Amino acid sequence: MKYHVNGELVPEDEATVSVRDRGFLYGDAVFETMRVYGGQIFEWDAHENRLHDSAERLGFDNAVPDDLHERARETIAANELPEAYLRLTVSRGVQSRGLTPGEATEPTVVIQIGKLPRGGVDGESVWAEPATVQIVKTRRAPDVALPADAKTHNYLGGVLARLELERAATEQYRADEALLRDMDGHLVEGTTSNVFFVEDGTFKTPSLDKPVLPGVTRSVVLDLAADERFPVETGEYVPADVRSADEAFLTNSTWELRPIERADGIAVGAGPVTELLTRLFDEYVERRQYQD
Repeated sequence: MKYHVNGELVPEDEATVSVRDRGFLYGDAVFETMRVYGGQIFEWDAHENRLHDSAERLGFDNAVPDDLHERARETIAANELPEAYLRLTVSRGVQSRGLTPGEATEPTVVIQIGKLPRGGVDGESVWAEPATVQIVKTRRAPDVALPADAKTHNYLGGVLARLELERAATEQYRADEALLRDMDGHLVEGTTSNVFFVEDGTFKTPSLDKPVLPGVTRSVVLDLAADERFPVETGEYVPADVRSADEAFLTNSTWELRPIERADGIAVGAGPVTELLTRLFDEYVERRQYQD
């Protein structure tokens, strides 16, 4: 496997960054995880725009290279992986010690890649089973502390939430995704996913007015639902709304749409809306990535 590090393709075991890099020292970095279908990156523009928005929130968007797409293409080609995940990281780079960033920024740019199965109509899921989720005590940091719309290296909240799952696991029950609440107790998202559910025929997901990462797959799913003229609602919800839902699922770039089988031990499962949106998503990927 070859990774792209600061403009050069290098073997995976030689892909390193400085111990003085601010992404390592302070989490002063942004990233995107993308799907590659048929050799092409899915929703590249949306991912690139979000990465620039995240870097702007951290104050170094002007240092982000203009040739990220070309570097990503080179990584795909060098590894001969038409079906893959791609993680693109841009940190503020190496600077003098101290929290305050310097004016001059030489960013560190790393692109990693790994094999995944084919997507689309004839594809297969990367997950073996539907998700089992659990509400955790760890809360999503408020927007004034860590901006939710910035996808940065500051994932400590997610790490703590996943540790809660490990500590609570038993031989009979083990959750594989944690659902987070905001400081007011409203449901916001999973540690690496957005959450959707259906109640009385209405398709619902937490609003971006809450501390929710605006997921790329989330946006595609909402567009697909709008095209089908589903009743769609974004708003404030509590954990009980998912536990009592008629159906529910999670989204992210790697999982695509993943049904929630159980929430806090209560059976939820997929249903006609989840199944239809999964089919529509697969058809969308097939048209965009394999037939164009």
